[in-house]
Amino acid sequence: FQVNIVYVSLPSSGARDMYRAYKDMREANYKGADKYFHARGNYDAARRGPGGAWAAKVISDAREGWQSSVSGRGAEDTRQD
Repeated sequence: FQVNIVYVSLPSSGARDMYRAYKDMREANYKGADKYFHARGNYDAARRGPGGAWAAKVISDAREGWQSSVSGRGAEDTRQD
């Protein structure tokens, strides 16, 4: 039972890391800094272990999907990431 609790907590901690980086990016309000903050969120989340890395991948993939299809930034910006 203890192992399941640890596994569940790691992805949620990784998601919190990604959200914190997003929140910091919004607060900084600096054009072109999104890639830095996204990379920082990925790094922080991945340091939490497999669950954190999984959360970072899921969130990153969702960001890429949104960026390439909904935001209008297109495939070129997605390739740069």
